[in-house]
Amino acid sequence: MHGKLGFPGSFSYIYVFECFELLKLIIKIKVMLDLSNANFKSLEELKEIAPSIFTKKGAKSTSDKYTHIPTDQVIKDMELLGWGVVDAKEVKARKDVGFQKHLVVFRNPDVVINGEDGDTVFPQVLLTNSHDGKNSFTFTAGLYRMICENGLVVADTEFEDFKVKHMGYDFETLQDTIKEIVGNLDLTVESMNKMKETELNEEQMFNLAKSFLDLRVEGTNNTYTKDAIQEVLDPQRSEDMGNGLWEVFNRVQENIMEGNFEYTTQTGKSRQARIIKNFKQDQDLNKKMFSKALEYVA
Repeated sequence: MHGKLGFPGSFSYIYVFECFELLKLIIKIKVMLDLSNANFKSLEELKEIAPSIFTKKGAKSTSDKYTHIPTDQVIKDMELLGWGVVDAKEVKARKDVGFQKHLVVFRNPDVVINGEDGDTVFPQVLLTNSHDGKNSFTFTAGLYRMICENGLVVADTEFEDFKVKHMGYDFETLQDTIKEIVGNLDLTVESMNKMKETELNEEQMFNLAKSFLDLRVEGTNNTYTKDAIQEVLDPQRSEDMGNGLWEVFNRVQENIMEGNFEYTTQTGKSRQARIIKNFKQDQDLNKKMFSKALEYVA
């Protein structure tokens, strides 16, 4: 019997969320993480990791309608809403350095999904942005699983990305966007609980792992064998053992992202897969895997 994920207790946001009832039904949220353990990154640390966050103006190619809002302003506004930065990345750029696409990952220490079986998950908000006028601020829901210290991106037909155009950004818009994201956490919890309640047979586990590998090699000439399918099905820890969809999904997802399998090149050579470091590939692949796993929900 797999423990369900739930929100024991209750909480209210400091600042603007104090009187806002976020979730209905059985969903409640509790302060579970001490701020001293949140490992939020300072602005100085972020300048080293992703300098494009602090670019002060848009690229020359941007139109007159473009309103430049530095990502660091969004970070400061998110902090007022209780969300600190735990990670950030930017794509490598040979030209237009400073305007390239970048990712910022936020976590709120007051927002936690507590599993009865000790499987604690922290919802995260992922912000992608660039300063070349080609991208809106895009907010995506993510999950951080404490057991394996692994992150994934939530995606299903009811949970879409939230986009805020540069020309329309203000604090109130940000506040409304974050409210909507957090307010939709009940959909995430419902999906995760259904995954925990779903048992897979051997054929279903094999097919799920195969579908994830198909996504990983998509767009390449690489192939894989049955041995690779078994490799990604192997658990890295005791908590991920078993035939439950949640456990199978998490161990296959981790092995796919970490490159814990071998593939075959077009020339027939066997190669060890590499860890995925490109954040765009990371997000895209994680979304597809989460959606694929939901197809197996009983």
